[in-house]
Amino acid sequence: MQLGPDGRLVRDGLALELNPYCRRAVSEGVELARTLGGTCTAITLGPPTAEDCLREAIAWGCDDGILITDPAFAGSDTIATARALAAALARLGEWDLILTGRNSVDADTGQVGPQVAELCDMAFAAGAKEITVLDGRLRVRCEEDDGYSDRLVRLPAVISCAERLCEPAKVDPDGRAAVDGSLLSVLTAADLGSGPWGQAGSGTTVGEVRVLDVQRERRVLTGSAGAQVAEAVALLVSRGALTLGDADGGATRLRRDHSVVAEGPVIAVVIEPERANVARELLGAADGLAAEIGGAVVAVTATFPAIEPDMLGTWGADAVVAVEGAGSEEDVAAALAAWASVAAPWAVLLPSTTWGREVGGRAAAILGAGLTGDAVELEVERGSPPRLVAWKPAFGGRLVAAIHSLSPVQMATVRPGVLRPPMARPAGPIPTSALAAAVRGRVTVTSSVRDDDVDVLAMAPFVVGVGGGVPPDEYGVIEALADTLGAELAATRKVTDKAWLPRARQVGLTGRSIAPHLYIAIGLSGKFNHTVGVRAARTVLAINQDPTAPIWDHADIGIVGDWRSVVPLLTASLSAAVAVAASVAASVR
Repeated sequence: MQLGPDGRLVRDGLALELNPYCRRAVSEGVELARTLGGTCTAITLGPPTAEDCLREAIAWGCDDGILITDPAFAGSDTIATARALAAALARLGEWDLILTGRNSVDADTGQVGPQVAELCDMAFAAGAKEITVLDGRLRVRCEEDDGYSDRLVRLPAVISCAERLCEPAKVDPDGRAAVDGSLLSVLTAADLGSGPWGQAGSGTTVGEVRVLDVQRERRVLTGSAGAQVAEAVALLVSRGALTLGDADGGATRLRRDHSVVAEGPVIAVVIEPERANVARELLGAADGLAAEIGGAVVAVTATFPAIEPDMLGTWGADAVVAVEGAGSEEDVAAALAAWASVAAPWAVLLPSTTWGREVGGRAAAILGAGLTGDAVELEVERGSPPRLVAWKPAFGGRLVAAIHSLSPVQMATVRPGVLRPPMARPAGPIPTSALAAAVRGRVTVTSSVRDDDVDVLAMAPFVVGVGGGVPPDEYGVIEALADTLGAELAATRKVTDKAWLPRARQVGLTGRSIAPHLYIAIGLSGKFNHTVGVRAARTVLAINQDPTAPIWDHADIGIVGDWRSVVPLLTASLSAAVAVAASVAASVR
C-alpha cells in the first residue's frame, strides 16, 4: 500500500474486491429478487477496474450492473459518494429496496447507507442479520454494537447488511470473465448532472497522513512450559506491560471555568440513550475543545431526560437541549439538523455507534456538513477562525489521517473508549430546553436486547483474547487469568459466530479495533482478520502449541505450548508479579 502526494491511496495495479458486507448485500438481493419475482441490479461507484466487482455480482445472480465512474468522482468522501449514488438511483427509476454493506472495512464509517437513505427520502435500518418481507414492510433483525433489535421498516427502504445475514457472494475469476458484457452499463458525472462531484462536492478533506508500522519483537520462547512462563513474565515486567502509566488511563482535569457560560462558539454533543460512559467521554472531549476556542458545550439528548441534566453538567455540558417525542434515529437526526441550522454550532460530536452513525449521517446530509467517521482523536487547528481536526484510522489502523471539515458546521463521530475521561466538576443546575421531534413512523423498534457494553473492550487496559481452540466449557481457566489482571475477554469471529461470547467482544477486521496496554492471545491462529484489530496494543503475548502459527508474526512474546498447561502457570506467575508491582507502587506513594 502506498499513498500519493495528495494523501490518497495509489490504486494503480491493485486488485479491487467486494468487501465482506457488500458480498452479503449482493447475495441477499439476488435471493429476495428470486423469491419475490423481482429483479436485482448491482451498482457501484469506483474506477473502471471496479467493473470486475459488478461482474462477480452478476455471475452470482444479479440481473445487471451499473458502474458509476469518472475522474470527476476522485476524492469523494461519504457525502459526495452518497450524492452520486442517490443521483444514479433517481435517474435509473424507482426502487423498493436498496441493500448496502454495513460499512467498508478499509475506512470504517458506516455513513453512506444512512446518507443515501436521507437523500432518497427512505427509511433505513443498519446491520441486518435477518430480513423478512411483509406487505409493504420488512421485519428486520438488526445487529447492534452490543446486542440486537427487531424493527418493522416501511418500504421503500435502505438496509445495510451484517456479515451474518447470509452466504457471501463469491465467484472465481473465470466465472466473472464469462459474464455477458452487455449486462454492464456505465454512468459518468455528466449523466448525473452538474454536481459538484468528487473532492469539489465533499464536505471533508484529508490533511496529514501518518503510516503506522507496528514492529513486534516476535520473540518466540523455547523450553518447558514452566521455563517459558517464567521468562515471559520477566519480559512483561521489563517492558512495563503489567503496570499502567499516565498515558494508559486516568483522568484529566477540566480546564474551563463553568461558573459563567461562554458566549463563544458552541460544541454540541449528541447523547445516545443508555450510554453514560460514552456520553461522559464525548462531553469531556468537548469541554477541552471549548476551553481552547473560548466556547460552550451543549448536550443534545435523544430522550428527556436521557441522563439527568445536572449529571451532564458535571461531565462538561453548559446547557442541555432535549429532543422530545423521537421514535427513531431518523427523527433524532431531523431534530438535530433543525436545531443546528439555527444554532449554527462550531462542531457536532456523536458516538461512533450504529445509532450515532445513522443520526450523524442523516443530519450531515440535511445540513450539507462535513462528517468525519470513527475519529480517535480531536484537535483544534489554530487560525481565524479555529477549525476542528479529527484524526481517523483507516486500513485496519495502518494509517491515521487528519480530516478537516469544509463546512461551517463541523461534524464527527468518535470511537468509544479512545478519549481519556475527565474529572467531574461540582454538580449544579444547568439550563435545559426542549426540542420537539417530528415523528415519521417509518421504522418501529419492536424489541431490543443488549448483551454487553460497547465501550468495555475499548476502555480495557488489559485484554485476553480467545480463539476457536478454547471451548466455552473451559473458559473458567481463562477467566481466572483475566481476573488476575483485571482484564476483559475478547474473541475471534469464529468464537462469536458460535455465540460463545457476544459479538461486542469480536476483535478484528469485521469486529472492533482495540488498543490495550497488554493483549494476551490464547488458542487463536493469528490470521490477519483478527490481528489487525490489535495493531495498537502496546504489548502482545501469544500462547499457541503450533510453532508455525501466524500469530508469532504479530506478537512481542510467544509461548509455544498447550494453553491448558500454560495458562494456570501463567496465572500463578502473573499473580505474584502483579502483587510485587502493587507493593512497589504503594511504597513509592
